[in-house]
Amino acid sequence: MNATKSLLSQARQPMIRFLGKRTTPSKIDHTPHAHPASPTNTLPESFASYRQKAQQHGPLNQTLSYSTGGRIGGQSGSSLGPVAAGKGEVFDRSELPARFQRLSWTQAEIEAVESGGASLFA
Repeated sequence: MNATKSLLSQARQPMIRFLGKRTTPSKIDHTPHAHPASPTNTLPESFASYRQKAQQHGPLNQTLSYSTGGRIGGQSGSSLGPVAAGKGEVFDRSELPARFQRLSWTQAEIEAVESGGASLFA
């Protein structure tokens, strides 16, 4: 007797077993609520009030018109406020301590990359 035939003759039995019938809850609460990790545990009153406090690449609540230079690039970057890295933050990898900066490539590594690794075994 072949082992394959005996295995195929058995009905497939799932490894996971569910208890009880599938039922959907009769009442589901779809009202909006604050995220459990929210610092304020409150929802904003409206999108407009949220936008007054929001910041993304500068304040969003500025009302700019074309006459006052409201076009993109109409204001200088310094007029939007200071840009400085906070404590423990850097803008570029070269500002990190020497042990975290990029290492320079050796000539052997450059040759290995240019030859596709074949120069390592030649």
